Amino acid sequence: MEGTDTYRKTLMILLVGGFLSLFNETILNIALTDLMKVMRVSATTVQWLATGYMLVVVIMVPLSSFLLRSFSIKKLYLGAMTVFLIGTLICFTAGDFSILLTGRMIQALGTGLLAPIMMAAAVAQAPLNKQGFVMAICTSIILVGPSFGPIFSGIILQLTSWRFLFLLLAILIVLCLIGGWLWLGSPLELTNPPIDFWSIGLIVVGLSSLVYGISIIDSHSSWIIKIGLIFIGLCILAVFYQRQLKLASPLLNIRILRQPKFLAAAILVILMQMVQFSMNVLLPLVLEGGRQLSPLAAALFLFPAAIICALVTVGAGRIYDLHGGKWLILGGLLLMLLSSCWQTTTGLKTPVIVIGILNCLLYFGIGLAWSPNQSVALGSLNRTEQTDGIAIINTFIQLGSALGTPTFIGLLSIGEKTSANQYLSTQQALFNGFSLAMKGAVVIILICLFLALFYLRTIKKLAIKQDK
Repeated sequence: MEGTDTYRKTLMILLVGGFLSLFNETILNIALTDLMKVMRVSATTVQWLATGYMLVVVIMVPLSSFLLRSFSIKKLYLGAMTVFLIGTLICFTAGDFSILLTGRMIQALGTGLLAPIMMAAAVAQAPLNKQGFVMAICTSIILVGPSFGPIFSGIILQLTSWRFLFLLLAILIVLCLIGGWLWLGSPLELTNPPIDFWSIGLIVVGLSSLVYGISIIDSHSSWIIKIGLIFIGLCILAVFYQRQLKLASPLLNIRILRQPKFLAAAILVILMQMVQFSMNVLLPLVLEGGRQLSPLAAALFLFPAAIICALVTVGAGRIYDLHGGKWLILGGLLLMLLSSCWQTTTGLKTPVIVIGILNCLLYFGIGLAWSPNQSVALGSLNRTEQTDGIAIINTFIQLGSALGTPTFIGLLSIGEKTSANQYLSTQQALFNGFSLAMKGAVVIILICLFLALFYLRTIKKLAIKQDK
């Protein structure tokens, strides 16, 4: 009984830490307009609070595998939370934009590790017959955490200053530090691998170049710069991949990508995240521009879908432990496809409540498929490979987020411009752009279904492998 109670406390501390890290990603989204006025900076400049943060997180996530093999969970968690706290306090006291940006990037040094720590420690300590459920709880945090940021910040900004966002965040971080100090242990075996600085340099430069190149696709920058950054990033990551295959103790065990089931499931993570993350951007744009909802109202509009997704994800985890993930994944993808097809028909006359129901249906499907897909991916690996698998999956989640927004915003813009040339109203043009973006989502989900059918065709039930 005492061991169970300690595990529950440990799991709670890990989950709250993971939630805060993902919640923090979007906490400033609604505050950007206010910050432009207060800090006297342009829209392009203020976007660096999101872009710079994302770049640092993307770099830290793949390094988590090496760190999890080198330091105890308790030391890593407390260290990451301390860095997170320092960055938050810098943001709270920031007097100009450069200091605020510095604080955000310091925050990212800590938060980039918290989601992988949460998943690795939670899965490592979970009983075999509950690993699907535990994975579901972790992935529900990853799915809904970013949705709560705009809602929380919207409410706070209605009542007080943007600085209060960071004050409340700092208080929660301190509570996590106390809980981590009291209850966290060291469930993972440490192997203390040697540091390969060349690998660290390659992955830092490669991912930074790739993600930044992707993030500016829909900007006014030169296409030579955009394509050049993406090409350079891919080339450097190819060198990193080859180097990992040659090292006896690689920074990241890339060899697991040679396993077809893991690779297919990992690609599915990128594609599903592209759709899921982008809806948090697309729907507020359409509702604010096409229906004149306030930013807070648009953020609150996403709340029911986020709650449904979290509840369904946890329920899917329990079903996975009993019956496996095949039909959960396929059923979830079919619901996503149905919702996306229906959303291609929305327009100015579509009631807002119908748009909300369709979004809830989409997130119901995401909740069914998301966690079982990751459980199946990790189930194809040995226990010793799972920290690398978790690092790769979390890196792919970040890549999906980076790819999704410019892809769908680009489709939205193309649809808008085409409609504007036909002398349609601004609102109708916006909905036509949204329809084109959702057609893009339909194509992506069809690819997901093809991949799922490929790697699930022989699976009856997968459980995470134990060390032999």
